[in-house]
Amino acid sequence: MNEVLSYSIADAVKASGVGRSFLYEQIKAGKLKARKLGRRTLILAADLQSWLAALPKI
Repeated sequence: MNEVLSYSIADAVKASGVGRSFLYEQIKAGKLKARKLGRRTLILAADLQSWLAALPKI
């Protein structure tokens, strides 16, 4: 079972291809759900996928 359950901000940036500050803006705006574990900010894989799927299509 090597399925990724959550991403750190740095890993979410790599996985999604968007910038770090943009991710933080989306979290602050409530558009992307994030969780705190101690000092770490984690984004669940399902939340990242849902957020990416909801982005406008071109």
